[in-house]
Amino acid sequence: MLSGTLPGTLMLFVATALAEIVGCYLPWLWLRQQGSPWLLLPAALCLALFAWLLTLHPTAAGRTYAAYGGVYVAVALGWLWLVEGIRPTLWDMLGAAVALSGMAIIVLAPRG
Repeated sequence: MLSGTLPGTLMLFVATALAEIVGCYLPWLWLRQQGSPWLLLPAALCLALFAWLLTLHPTAAGRTYAAYGGVYVAVALGWLWLVEGIRPTLWDMLGAAVALSGMAIIVLAPRG
């Protein structure tokens, strides 16, 4: 965990998810919505930031990726609602809760 705190770890995961989502959303805008090809430059920077943020976790890479996945699901649904204007369904929220539960199990498990 980041600095030994769950809130710090969660904030780092959220920042990582946002960097990845923006890095993928901008090319989507370019390809699907006829956006400017200039969107690819900030997209590449966001994806580089995403990769760098993943390295800030002091635990094993595989464990970091597994725990990150749960946070990514929840942040992606927040993006769906706040940016795309589509309210997540009850099923979406249930899926995010299950994913976050898995993330919590991975992050909070005692390690010896």
